[in-house]
Amino acid sequence: MAATYELSQDAFDRLTAEHLELTTTWRIEIARKIEIAREMGDLSENGDYHAAKEEQGKVEARIGHLAALLLDAVIIEAGDGSTVISGSVVTVTYDGDDDDEERYLVGRIEEQREGLDVVSPTSPMGVALMGAKLGDTVAYQAPSGEMRVTIRAIEA
Repeated sequence: MAATYELSQDAFDRLTAEHLELTTTWRIEIARKIEIAREMGDLSENGDYHAAKEEQGKVEARIGHLAALLLDAVIIEAGDGSTVISGSVVTVTYDGDDDDEERYLVGRIEEQREGLDVVSPTSPMGVALMGAKLGDTVAYQAPSGEMRVTIRAIEA
C-alpha cells in the first residue's frame, strides 16, 4: 500500500501547477536547448549539450516525485487554531528562554512558506507538538538532550 501525503489545498494546488508547468512548457524548452546544442557539432565535447541533458535529468526526477506525491496526496482541512495539526504554524518559546519566540510550520517540506522553518510531524519535535494546545509545554529528545517548548500561538 502506498504512503499517503497530507497536504493543504494551497500546497496541492501549487504543486499541481508546478507539475503542469514542468510537463508542458519546460519539456518543450529543454527539447529546444538540446536540439540547439546538438546542432553545434561534436557532442562529446559540447558543454551546452551536457548541461541541458543534466538539467533534463534533474527536472524529470522532480516531475516523477511530484507525480507520485500528488497521486497519493490527501487534502487536509485547516484546523481552527486550537490544536496543533499538520499544516499549523506554531509559535513556541524554548524552556528557559521565554523572550525569544520561534515560529514553525508543522508539515511536509512541500508546505514550506517563506520565512518559516518546517518541522516534520514525524520528527521528535513534530511528534511532541502534534495534538498539543495553546499554553501546553511539550518535551522531545534532541541530539543535545531533552528540549522543552511552550506553545504561545497556533495558526490554522
